[in-house]
Amino acid sequence: MGLMEASPLADRLRGHIEGELMFDAFSRGRYATDASIYQMTPSGVVVPKTLADIETAIGAAREIGASVLPRGGGTSQCGQTVNNSLVIDNSKYFNQILELDVENRRCVVQPGIVLDELNRALKPHGLWFPVDVSTASRATIGGMAGNNSCGGRSLRYGTMRDNVLSIEAILADGTKARFGPTDRNAAPANDSTAALITEMLALGAREQAEIAARFPNIIRRVGGYNIDALTPDHSTNNMAHLLVGSEGTLSYFTAIELKLSPIQGTKVMGVCHFPTFYKAMDASQHLVKLKPAAVELVDDTMIALARNIPMFRKTIEAFVQGDPAALLLVEFDEGSDAANAAKLRELDEAMGDIGFSFTGSGDAWGGAVAVTDQTLQADIGEVRKSGLNIMMSMKQEGKPVSFVEDCAVELPDLAEYTSGLTDIFEKYGTKGTWYAHASVGCLHVRPVLNMKLDQDVKTMRAIAEECFDLVAKYKGSHSGEHGDGIVRSEFHEKMFGPQMVASFNEVKDRFDPNRVFNPNKIVQPPKMDDRRLFRYGPDYEAKDIDTKLDWSDWPGKGGGFQGAIEMCNNNGACRKLKGGVMCPSFRVTRNERDVVRGRANSLRLAITGQLGPDALASDEMAETMKLCVSCKGCKRECPTGVDMARMKIEVLAARAEKNGLSLHDKLVGYMPRYAPLVSKMPWLANMRNWVPGAAKLTEGLTGFAANRKLPEWSARPFKDTEFADDDPDVILFADIFNRYFEPENLRAAGRVLKAARLKVRVATPVDGKGNLECGRTLLAVGLVDDARAEAERLLAALTPYAARGVPIVGLEPSSLLTLRDEIPALVPGADAQLVAEHAKMFEEYFVTLENPPALSDLGRPIVLHGHCHQKAHNVMGSVQKALGMIPGAEVEMVETSCCGMAGAFGYGKDTVDTSLKMAELDLLPAIRKAPENALVVADGTSCRHQIKDGTSREAIHVVRVLEMALDGKDT
Repeated sequence: MGLMEASPLADRLRGHIEGELMFDAFSRGRYATDASIYQMTPSGVVVPKTLADIETAIGAAREIGASVLPRGGGTSQCGQTVNNSLVIDNSKYFNQILELDVENRRCVVQPGIVLDELNRALKPHGLWFPVDVSTASRATIGGMAGNNSCGGRSLRYGTMRDNVLSIEAILADGTKARFGPTDRNAAPANDSTAALITEMLALGAREQAEIAARFPNIIRRVGGYNIDALTPDHSTNNMAHLLVGSEGTLSYFTAIELKLSPIQGTKVMGVCHFPTFYKAMDASQHLVKLKPAAVELVDDTMIALARNIPMFRKTIEAFVQGDPAALLLVEFDEGSDAANAAKLRELDEAMGDIGFSFTGSGDAWGGAVAVTDQTLQADIGEVRKSGLNIMMSMKQEGKPVSFVEDCAVELPDLAEYTSGLTDIFEKYGTKGTWYAHASVGCLHVRPVLNMKLDQDVKTMRAIAEECFDLVAKYKGSHSGEHGDGIVRSEFHEKMFGPQMVASFNEVKDRFDPNRVFNPNKIVQPPKMDDRRLFRYGPDYEAKDIDTKLDWSDWPGKGGGFQGAIEMCNNNGACRKLKGGVMCPSFRVTRNERDVVRGRANSLRLAITGQLGPDALASDEMAETMKLCVSCKGCKRECPTGVDMARMKIEVLAARAEKNGLSLHDKLVGYMPRYAPLVSKMPWLANMRNWVPGAAKLTEGLTGFAANRKLPEWSARPFKDTEFADDDPDVILFADIFNRYFEPENLRAAGRVLKAARLKVRVATPVDGKGNLECGRTLLAVGLVDDARAEAERLLAALTPYAARGVPIVGLEPSSLLTLRDEIPALVPGADAQLVAEHAKMFEEYFVTLENPPALSDLGRPIVLHGHCHQKAHNVMGSVQKALGMIPGAEVEMVETSCCGMAGAFGYGKDTVDTSLKMAELDLLPAIRKAPENALVVADGTSCRHQIKDGTSREAIHVVRVLEMALDGKDT
C-alpha cells in the first residue's frame, strides 16, 4: 500500500487503491519539486496500477474538495508539475503501449510511457516518435502532451500538437471521453461531451479574428490554451489539440494516440564555428534555407563547462576547433550518403558565402567541420541534450535560472533579439547562458542569479518584465517550448491581450469549474516571484551540520555539504532506464525514493529542517538510502556532479553515531581487522556455506541472506613478502578481498609485472603492524573516523613512493579507486592528492608499459563486464586496451549497469532480492548468451560473485587473462 500519515484524503483512499499510496512527509517532499525554481508540497501521492485507481483517486479528491496533479517524469522547468494537490504518478505502472498499427504509422499509449522506451519498442518496426526532447530518457508521453513539447527536430516534424491524433481522458466530473478530429458541420450528439465540444467550437469561431491578431505566427508557440485549434478555418477540428499543452489543467489523460514517422536514416552533421554570438544568430536564417533536420546552438559557456565534466571532455575535444564564441550544429538526413555529402558541401559553401573561413581572422574567422561518424554525432547530441544540466554544473550559489528561457522569435529577428536580451542582462549585472534550437528561433537562455537572495529575486522579476516586452516587440512567443506553469502564466495578458486571457478562463471554467485539475496554472496564476512558492523560500536555511568528509568545493553549511546537495536541479537524468550505470536501484523499483534526485531532495529537506528534527539520522532517511549501492554512476553521469555515494557516507555516519552498529554492520565494517585471524582457520568460516541449515540458522543473527553463499576464505591467503623487491618500479596494493578470498589474482599481477622485467613491492605499513587497507568496508557502515585512521596509515606508507614517482597499482576497483576519491575527502591535503595521482588500476598501468611482456593468442572470445567504479572513473578504456594487447583477442564489452552485488549489499537479507533484480536487468542475460568457450572477465570481486551465483559461470580478473596469455594457454 505505501506510507501513510493522517489525512482525510488518505482515509478516503486507503483500501481502495491497487497501486501505492504515500502520505508521509518524506514521500510528499520528494514530489514537491520539479526542474523549476518552485516547491509546493502535495497533499499525497498515488502511484496507480490501473485505470480504476486513477478514477478512484480523482473521485475521492473531488468529493473532499482536493485537487489532482498528473505527473510523469517530473522534469517541468516552469513549475507545471508542482502543486498542493494529490499527485498521481503515471510513470511506474501506467506506461504500456495499448495498440500499435505499423502499416498506418500510429500507436496508442498510456501516459506514463517514457519516450526512449517507446522508441526502443518501435525501432524493430522501422518507426519512431520524432518529438525528440532532450529529456527523452525520462520524459513521459503524457507529460510531453500536457506540455506541448517540441524537441530538436521540430523544424521537420513539428511539435507534440502536430503528432497527437487523439486523447482519451477523464473529465473533472468523472466522465470518460475521447477527443479527436471533429466535423464542425456534423449534427451534434446528445451528450455532455458533445455539448462541451460544441461550446468550444463556438468559442473558436467567435475568437477567430482575435486569435489571428494575437497568436504569434511561429512554430514555437506553446503558451496559453491552443484555442487556435478550434477556429473554423477547416471543416474538421482536432479537439485533442486543445488538450495538448494544457498542463493537466483541463482533464486527466488516460490514453494518447500518436502519429509515428519512419526511423531516420544515416545522418551527417556540420559543426559551424563562429567568432561572435551575434554572427551565429544572424547566420541561422541563412543556414535554415538548406532545409536541415535541425540547427542547434552551443555557446562558449557551455563548451567551457562541458570541458570540465569528465563524460563530455573527449567529445568536446573531438569536434570543437579553436576558440569559437558559438557553434551551430546543423544536421542533415537526406536518405543517402551521396545526398548527405552534397548537403555538407552546400553548408561549407554557405558558410563561405556569408563570410566565414578558418583561414580568416576576427569577425571573418569560422567555418563548418563535417562530422560523419555516427558515434561522434551521438556523443555530440548527448552534449547538446545535456545543455541544461551542463549549465547547472556551476559550483556556486548563483545558478542559471529558468524564467525567460525559451522565448521564440522569427529567424530574421533572432540576432537583434538576442542582442537586446544580452543588453538587459548586462543592465542588471548578470549574463546569460545560451543553447538549443536556433532553427526555430527558440533559444534556451538562463541569467545567472542566486534565488536565495531577495535582491536577485527582484532582479529576476525586472528582467522578466523587460524580456517579455522585447518578445512582444518582435511579435514572438514568450513560451516557446517549456510551457507556462508558474513562471509565465501571469504574463499571458501582456502577450495575448485581455480578450484572449478571458477566453482561456472560459475554457478552464467549462472543462473544470471546481478547479479539480492542477489549479492556478495557465489561468488565475500566482505571481512568478512569490517566494512562498520557491524551493529556496524566504525562511530557507540549512542547519549547522557536523560533516565527516571534505565538501569544500561547494558553498553552504556543513563545509559545503549543503551546496553539494543543492547541485541537484531535479532535471531527472538519473531516471534513465537504459545506458550508463545510474541509477540501478531506480531501474528495478521505479520509485522516486530510489533515484538520485529523490535522495538528494530528501537530503536537502532534511538539512534545512523541513522533515523534522534529526532527519538526517532518521529511520526514514535510512530507508531512503537503503537501496543506494554506492555505484558512483551519478558521480560521472549526473552532469551537475551529484555524488550520492559520498553523500550516503554522511548519512551512515550520522546513523552510526546516533544508533551504533548492528552485528551485520560490524561483520562488514571490521572485516579487515578480523580477517587475519579467520584466515588461520578458513574451514570454520566456510562451514556456513556447506553445512545444511547453517545459512538459514545464522541469517537472523548476522543479517546475511540464507540464499546466498558468502565468499570463500582462502586456505593460502596472500602475503606481503611474496613480492618485496628493493627499489621497486611499481608498488602493488593488496586489497583485503583479493588478499583473503582470491589471492591468485595478486599472484598473477605480480607474475605479469615480473614478466615485464619490473621490480615489484607490496605496500606495507610503516609500523609493520597488520595489513594496509583503504577503509572501504568501514565507510560502508559509516565508521568514518576509523576509515580516516586507516587512510592516514595508508598515506604514510604510500606517500614516499608517490613522491619518487613510483606508481601504486591495485586490482580491486572499489579499493584502489578509494585512493582517488574518498581518501582525499577523508584526509584532504597534498599527500592525499599526490597518492591519488599515482594510484592506478592494474590495466591503466599495464597499457603504459614501454616493454610489456610477450603475450600469446588464447583462441577464445572475451566477454567483459565493467565495475561501476571503473566506469565512474572512466578507466574501462584501459581495460579494453589491455585485453586488446593479446594477439587475436576478440573483446565484447557488455552494456551493463551495476551488477547488483555492490559489496555487502547483495548479501543482505533485506536487499538480496533487489540485488538479483539489478543483475537480471542486463548483466546476467548477457552472460548467459555468451559463447560457452568465452572467457568472462570482471575486475570487481562483487561482480565475479554475482556472475557465479546468477549463471554458474566463473568470471576472472583481467590479470588472470594476461597471465594465461604469458603461457599461451589457459591455466
